Amino acid sequence: RGHAGAAARSSVLAALAQAAEQGAHTLVLAGPAPASLIADYARRHNLSLLALSQRGNRPRWLGASLQQQLAQRAPELNCLILAAGERRPAATAGWRWPRTGAGGGWWQTTLASLALTAAMLPLRGVLDAANLVMLYLLLVLLAAVRYGRAPAAWAAVLSVALFDFFFVAPHWSFAVSDIQYLITFAVMLTVGLVAGQLVASQRQSAAQARQREAHTRYLYEMARELGSALMPEQVGEITGRFLQASLNAQISLWLPDAEEQLEALPDTPLAVDAALVRWCFDHQQAAGQGTHTLPDAAQLYLPLQAPMRTRGVLVVAVPDVLALADPDNRRLCEAVAALAAQTLERLHYIEVAQQTLLSMESERLRHSLLAALSHDLRTPLTALSGNAETLLLALQRGGRAEQEQAALLLAQSQRITRLVTNLLEMARLQAGGVTLHQDWLPADEVIGTAIAALGNTLDAHPLQLDIDPACPMLYGDAILLERLLVNLLENAAKYSPAGSSIRISAAAEDGRILLRVADRGPGLPPGDPARLFDAFSRGERESAIAGVGLGLAICRTIADVHGARLSAANRHDGGACFTLSLPLRPPPALDFDLENLP
Repeated sequence: RGHAGAAARSSVLAALAQAAEQGAHTLVLAGPAPASLIADYARRHNLSLLALSQRGNRPRWLGASLQQQLAQRAPELNCLILAAGERRPAATAGWRWPRTGAGGGWWQTTLASLALTAAMLPLRGVLDAANLVMLYLLLVLLAAVRYGRAPAAWAAVLSVALFDFFFVAPHWSFAVSDIQYLITFAVMLTVGLVAGQLVASQRQSAAQARQREAHTRYLYEMARELGSALMPEQVGEITGRFLQASLNAQISLWLPDAEEQLEALPDTPLAVDAALVRWCFDHQQAAGQGTHTLPDAAQLYLPLQAPMRTRGVLVVAVPDVLALADPDNRRLCEAVAALAAQTLERLHYIEVAQQTLLSMESERLRHSLLAALSHDLRTPLTALSGNAETLLLALQRGGRAEQEQAALLLAQSQRITRLVTNLLEMARLQAGGVTLHQDWLPADEVIGTAIAALGNTLDAHPLQLDIDPACPMLYGDAILLERLLVNLLENAAKYSPAGSSIRISAAAEDGRILLRVADRGPGLPPGDPARLFDAFSRGERESAIAGVGLGLAICRTIADVHGARLSAANRHDGGACFTLSLPLRPPPALDFDLENLP
């Protein structure tokens, strides 16, 4: 109010800013009754001690002080009075305009109208009738501000009747001697009703604005606390606390587990319909109280819809069944559900990021260990394989009976050497240290080199070669493509019974070059064939067949660096088939003229 009011407001805001800098939580409550606002806020937030400041003595005619009003409205609160001057004894509360009680303002308005009439009777011959009408209109406005439109309308009707009875001739009668007073009565009643309606509407709008401001404050405080939540249980506790403070509501938070089964968080005070929770989660629609789906249900069921997916279901129960019919309260519940859903999604991706980081670190350590171990094993294995081969040749020349054991020693040392080579190759590929030396390669040459590299590993399996004469040349790294085919052929020989054939084919189809290795073994195990290409993954965990599950993982990595696709499938007539699909590139341009050749 004027400069003094602005200065006082600036002083208060400065004090609040200073308190916030010291770590206090500050806010501004808006409303016509400070004592009611403070008492309601304290109850909603379970506060027990209030510190109040008072300067100087308050005159009796101004009514009860703030601490006296708080003592009347919230006697359970402890008030600490911080006074700048001398402490004075509690003053007896002076007369105040009565608030709406059980009578709803009707009897207060009636008494006020009678009191005003009694006060104006001595002025009946002094003041003009128009001035008396203005006083009645003022009473109607005050009734509208204080009690609403219905008591204001009653005040308008009663004022017209009292004005006619006491101030319009003939006095002490409702008869009217001058017809002009009928116009006065009509205008007076109309102005009173319209003014009361307008004031009551503004009063209702102000109440709605205060409610929306309170909802906004709740959402802000909730969002700030949810920002530090690290567990779903904390999300449930914060959500329940703020809905309890704003709507006096109880909640139940249902979240899906790894198998998409919904379970309520612990310490849930509500008994809810689990089937309706499931329906709300599956259909991503609200259900229950105030909705089109089972509107007679005792609670409101809201899906926790996050940007990526539905994170659960929030069940809200309020004591007043009409509270959720208020659009503002319904929007508040939906906003709270949205905040909870976003927080749960944030927690999910934090967990995913942590698991990914842990997996990457574990993978890095594992490959580092494998690389170091493989490198240290390569030298003694090379010596072992060389000495075993020399021993076998010497025993064969002498016709010794021990040559069979020497051949077995050589075969096993070569198998271990290939295993160590795979470990080193996998570590090098995973480290990203692969430099492709690509060139144009005939398909039959790559296949022949891979068969030769396996030596006698394929002796027990007849090979069927089906290489299309029109198959284009491959463009890739010869060593890596040979390693890929070696692993596929070794895998086929390992899992196929002795005597069964292995078929190798190469042809161009649909703009790609397809290399296939098919066997007559037991086929692929049930499940997703793609998991066979994961490192250290095997078709059967417990198997008598030696191996650690790196061969196919290396094949897939080699295919990836070539921009190719590697897939596996069961054959219709038994066995498995692995297909390498390489991109078909334009053939290289010849640097000589074929027409000039002799």
